[in-house]
Parts: sequence; structure tokens; C-alpha cells
Amino acid sequence: MSLIDPRAIIDPSARLADNVEVGPWSIIGPNVEIGEGTVIGPHVIVKGPTVIGRHNRIYQFSSVGEDTPDLKYKGEPTRLVIGDHNVIREGVTIHRGTVQDRHETTIGNHNLLMAYVHVGHDSVIGDHCILVNNTALAGHVHVGDWAILSGFTLVHQFCRIGAHSFSGMGTAIGKDVPAFVTVFGSPAEARSMNFEGMRRRGFSDEVMQVLRRAYKVVYRKGLTVEEALAELAADEAQYPEVALFCESVRSSTRGITR
Repeated sequence: MSLIDPRAIIDPSARLADNVEVGPWSIIGPNVEIGEGTVIGPHVIVKGPTVIGRHNRIYQFSSVGEDTPDLKYKGEPTRLVIGDHNVIREGVTIHRGTVQDRHETTIGNHNLLMAYVHVGHDSVIGDHCILVNNTALAGHVHVGDWAILSGFTLVHQFCRIGAHSFSGMGTAIGKDVPAFVTVFGSPAEARSMNFEGMRRRGFSDEVMQVLRRAYKVVYRKGLTVEEALAELAADEAQYPEVALFCESVRSSTRGITR
């Protein structure tokens, strides 16, 4: 029995692994490659150049790999690359890149994009991220591994969301969010670190304690960023998690969420 519904439209140039499933009324365009075990639901549009890896699940009414509405885009053959084991729920929109930046929008592995999430052009999503319903990433946004963006989170273009960070429902992010930091509000404000997420992922009490101290140095002591990073130099050298936090602060170009 064919896994491709006869009501689906598959461009002859599309390359689908033998066990890819495509539901009725979905359209798979030219220059699309889909890996083994991926399931494309009904009423999905996939436009190329797009590469989708193995064992993904894309639900109905999603638009994957469409041209960006960025006015700089002039039809160049930019692309979208999606890794393995991702779940893309109903009505998600993901745009390809632009030649002015990366030429590519990239989504890693084991991510969950819930209903009506938008991923703008040239954005990068790492691994094991959760983007809850109606979260919207403008162009050029980078999201680190294990980040969780709660429902209706809005992220301004060029912002960087650090690994293991967390945003509350309805948060509007206009500056970079350092690794591990929890933000809430519109505009976003830093409130604490994502200690509950760390516990669930098996971080030790020692590491969480040293990260708590690092947060206080940056956010509670009234120091400049340079002064805070200097004070954390010893812990940064000893603990990879503090090094990740410090580097996300140090490398910020938009300024960090305060």
C-alpha cells in the first residue's frame, strides 16, 4: 500500500525516501528532499529548496519553506534545513533564508513547534527546543538548545535566545536572553534562572548553586557587564555551565535582557 495519498501533489524533482508518508491535498514542490520515516499530514505545503530529515511529523495546514516576505528578498534560491525527530504542529509557518544573511533557515533535532508558531527567515533553532502555540520569531533569530518559549512569545529580529532559557507566556523579547535565564513580560525582564528545567535535565545541586551565584553577580550587584564577567572568571574556568552563561552575555550584540 502506497504511503503517498493519491490526492497529494508531488513534484517529479522532489526526493522522498521510500517510507515517507504524505497525506491528502498536501503539495510537495520542486527541490524538496524528505528523509525516511517522516510523516507529512494533510493540507501541508512544502516549498524548496528544502531539506527535511528523518522521522519528523508535520501536521495539517503548515507552510514549510515558503519565500520570506522580507522586502530584500528577490527570489534567490535560499533554503530551509530541518533535522530529525521534530514535531511541527498545526498551522506552523517556516520561511527560507535570505542572501543578505545565512542563505538558510535551520532547525535542529528533537524540537517541538506547537500550533501557529512562526519561524522567520535566517533563524536558527538548536536541539530539544519547545516553541509553544503562537510563538513568533522574526528574521535572524537564534534559539539555543533546550530553550522553551511559552505561548505568544514574540522575539525581535537578530535576538539570541540562550540555551536552557525560558520565557513566560506573552513575553515580548527585544534584547538577547542569556543562557539559563528566565524572562517574563512585555517588554521582557529577567526574573531568575530556569532551575526547574535544569532539575528535569539532571543538573547537579552544585551546578545550580554556582549558576544562581552567577545570575546574582550579573543581575543583582549593580556591576557593569565587564565587571560582572571579571568577577565570574574563576567559576567560568571551573564550570562549563557558567562558561556557557558568561559567553552568552559576552557575545551579545543587542544587549542582554535586564
